[in-house]
Amino acid sequence: MISWNNFDTLKAYKKLEEMDKTFSLKDEMSKASAGDRVANYSCRMSSGLTYNYGSKAVDEKVLEALKELASEAQLVEKFEALYNGEVINTGEKRRVLHQLTRGQLGNDVIADGVNKRAFYAEQVEKIKAFANKVHAGEITNAKGEKFTTVCQIGIGGSDLGPRAMYLALENWAKVNGFFKMNAKFISNVDPDDAASVLYDMDVEHTIFILVSKSGTTLETLTNESFVKDALKNRGLDPAKHMIAVTSETSPLAKSADYLAAFFMDDFIGGRYSSTSAVGGAVLSLAFGPEINERFLAGAKAEDQNAKEKDLLKNPAMLDALIGVYERNFLGYPSTAVLPYSQALSRFPAHLQQLDMESNGKSVNRFGEVINYKTGPVIFGEPGTNGQHSFYQLLHQGTDIIPLQFIGFKETQMETDVNIQGSTSREKLSANVAAQIVAFACGKNDENPNKVFEGNRPSSIIVGDKLTPEALGALLAHFENKVMFQGFVWNINSFDQEGVQLGKVLAKKVLAGDTTGALKAYASLLNV
Repeated sequence: MISWNNFDTLKAYKKLEEMDKTFSLKDEMSKASAGDRVANYSCRMSSGLTYNYGSKAVDEKVLEALKELASEAQLVEKFEALYNGEVINTGEKRRVLHQLTRGQLGNDVIADGVNKRAFYAEQVEKIKAFANKVHAGEITNAKGEKFTTVCQIGIGGSDLGPRAMYLALENWAKVNGFFKMNAKFISNVDPDDAASVLYDMDVEHTIFILVSKSGTTLETLTNESFVKDALKNRGLDPAKHMIAVTSETSPLAKSADYLAAFFMDDFIGGRYSSTSAVGGAVLSLAFGPEINERFLAGAKAEDQNAKEKDLLKNPAMLDALIGVYERNFLGYPSTAVLPYSQALSRFPAHLQQLDMESNGKSVNRFGEVINYKTGPVIFGEPGTNGQHSFYQLLHQGTDIIPLQFIGFKETQMETDVNIQGSTSREKLSANVAAQIVAFACGKNDENPNKVFEGNRPSSIIVGDKLTPEALGALLAHFENKVMFQGFVWNINSFDQEGVQLGKVLAKKVLAGDTTGALKAYASLLNV
């Protein structure tokens, strides 16, 4: 029997709250034996990845308490309930099925009389068939010419995840012979976004993907109109250049305005939709269906790891609970995501939405106000660029901010240059190692301005190479981390009411229904 209890009512909460917090990461990582700690504090993921937490401010006592927390909070059991189709999204009274888009983890899930695994698998096959026809020149523009570019029109989860996934694999696909079509993205309702993308695009040879679950998303439909005007102005029929990713009940589902429609449903939140048709269509068109399937396989393999009951063998749950310890008992308000891979340049932006939209909650699953901290602020940029930017605050600022590094042993492009005795890749990896130790150990100096206090905790996910499988595993790891943290905090990680109020007020502004401050600011902005 699963129990949903507030975090601060658990015995493990009291134990963690009362534990001695004098552990010094600086002292531990400065020891000659620190290498043993780094080697032992490691958890193997799938697809050649490893989660290493040797530079986190935890010891065996903390880890034992976190094991007790995982058991008492029934984290594995709650995940099992989720993937077996129980209504976990209490705010919207819905199932949560994004893991099902990449493979069955438990029982068949039947919703509204439909086998949902079969439904999602059918969409993968429909996209595969469509993409193969586009690549073979069987589906063409009005002149019978092949499409060379795909452009996704969406916002939020319909943009951030798919864009990050595309950029992560773009160069890998080019080097390995899987690159089929350029991909572009239009998201912001600011007309300069669509205009700039269209300005540099061969519109005549572009197929556009309109992504809107409801078929009513204001920003997306506005940008669709922008694109349709651009097509018409070139004498092109928009219906021969557009496909839709939407729900079966939306006005887009059976419209003659689109070459084809692929479906998602209300059981998959936008920020969790990269492994659904939302990400599958653009990835299959850009790289080929085989690569999308490999991406899904990597995600499924990591979902399997999240079923492991032993905390020290479950990387997502371990990462989640260390994060809870830092947030609730060490008082750290933020987490920086620092991928030392240019291919992951937009991955932190995706994780911002994934984490902050999911766990930025102040009431529990039942709408009751809670008295403890929940999701942290997430931010980040690729290394080494970030080192020349906000790392100053990370090293010497007054707040301690936990760090999540991501690094790979091999490059994607398989080209490099040797300068001053080392390659560029070796310089990149050297910087990762140096930063981890610098954050943990710090530096003493007679000049106070040059003192580094250290004791800045970090973890790193290390992989062999950023492949489709590794990318899928990386995505699933963070999705499952967010899920486990939401379970601990007893919040609903799968609705996002916090994005709605601004939308409602914006509609009032556009309708001229304003008074007071709203009217004043609308006037200030010339609305």
